[in-house]
Amino acid sequence: MVRAAKRKVLSMKNKRMKIARVECDLTQEQLAEKIGVARQTIGLIEAGNYNPSISLCIEICKALNKTLDELFWPVE
Repeated sequence: MVRAAKRKVLSMKNKRMKIARVECDLTQEQLAEKIGVARQTIGLIEAGNYNPSISLCIEICKALNKTLDELFWPVE
């Protein structure tokens, strides 16, 4: 039960990340290059299958011109 709830929170966060990426007119590959990770990492984060470190979250926020709250804070 806890695992399912955690996945739902991850999914909500990652939808916001994907929307922000698309609004910036970036592909997964372009965002990945911008922050120095593999395209697959971006795909895994957006799919909810990878929980990024705080430093990676900060780099993503900088690249997408968003705050941590806007992209990664759980919505209740």
